[in-house]
Amino acid sequence: MKKLVIFDLDGTLLNTLEDLCSSTNFALRSESLPGRSLDEVRRFVGNGIRKLIERAVPEGTDAELTDRVFSAFKTHYTANCEVKTAPYEGIRELLQSLKSRGVLLGVVSNKADEPVKKLIAHYFPDVFDSVVGEREGVRKKPAPDSVLETVRALGCCISDTVYVGDSDVDRHTAENAGCDCVLVSWGFRERALLESFGVPVADSAPELLELLDRI
Repeated sequence: MKKLVIFDLDGTLLNTLEDLCSSTNFALRSESLPGRSLDEVRRFVGNGIRKLIERAVPEGTDAELTDRVFSAFKTHYTANCEVKTAPYEGIRELLQSLKSRGVLLGVVSNKADEPVKKLIAHYFPDVFDSVVGEREGVRKKPAPDSVLETVRALGCCISDTVYVGDSDVDRHTAENAGCDCVLVSWGFRERALLESFGVPVADSAPELLELLDRI
């Protein structure tokens, strides 16, 4: 098993989709724009919240209006990110098992840094050794910057690191960072897409632990 396991957040550790959808639609309604379905929001996430809003507003929406929707989303989501969000089945047990083996644990997410830290502190207190979200001036995934920052901060090397996620963005992030990757099928992308990347795919938390044991 690797010394450091870094996790994506949305779709990997936490099912955040309903709260993301609620805040997206709140922000759209605040500017009298049409709402989006849960499935649409599922397709829009993965590249950060700004990109989520750019995809959610009607095609051709000008930058000023998009900025207002984005601002409304950030305010609403920071205050309401824990309403329906919950850990996926078996995740808490998985993390405790890894901790008991002395594995270092990190989170690298394209979600804004403030709600990332808030969600981790609420659902997984005192579990993670490093938690990093989207910040100004730092390239988002699939750029490797935050993964490499986490590796350095925890005194590890990239060869002793595995990145766990649920999307094409996560696969490309691991590839760009030069570390191993495991994907999970319970998140926001279809299993067929995940299988096309040629990396292990876990269908449950116990299966994920088995895969991590073998890497």
